Amino acid sequence: MPGGRLTHEDRRQIASWLAEGLGYAEIGRRLGRPTSTISREVARNSAAGGYLADHAQHSAGRRARRSGPVQA
Repeated sequence: MPGGRLTHEDRRQIASWLAEGLGYAEIGRRLGRPTSTISREVARNSAAGGYLADHAQHSAGRRARRSGPVQA
């Protein structure tokens, strides 16, 4: 996976560039990420007002701390 997880700064850049009207492919190129990473990030974290970086970061943090299945 190129670059590991998205950082809060990555998410702020995504929000800024989306507001400027850039497409997912261009945002991916600028961040050095696949277009699919950007499109999934935006789809997963968009609300009625659009993509919100702070909300996305909070949601990602909750998902990262979620416990997995118990192993025997």
